[in-house]
Amino acid sequence: MKKLMFYFFLLSGTFAFAQEDVDVKGNTVTTKEKAPVWPGCESNADQKACFDQQLLDHVKNNYKYPRDEKGEFVRGKVVVKMHVDEEGKTIVTSVKGDKKPVIAAVEEMLKKIPEMKPGTRGGKATKISYTLPLNL
Repeated sequence: MKKLMFYFFLLSGTFAFAQEDVDVKGNTVTTKEKAPVWPGCESNADQKACFDQQLLDHVKNNYKYPRDEKGEFVRGKVVVKMHVDEEGKTIVTSVKGDKKPVIAAVEEMLKKIPEMKPGTRGGKATKISYTLPLNL
């Protein structure tokens, strides 16, 4: 009877505390990370590709090229570091580039990124970081 109770509690404890997206093989524990989901990509089979495409479309549709005092477009390179937090909000940590008008235009464009479904690690919402090199 004691052995039966022991096995019952052993099995029930194993299943009660099992985590989704966590694999244990021997001494190796692997957690699966899922990227944030852009609005409209929830039903897409390849959500990462959809996220990348939506981000590219967002840049194309919302970036407004600044003009210099002669009225000519100002172009430049920018590196954006940002993350999508546990609530799905995009937080920009730095925007570095060679021309201030381009940096200001990129910052304005990034404010318009919509709130998303947050990324997960091991089944729990987590912050996912991105570094975007932009050539505008």
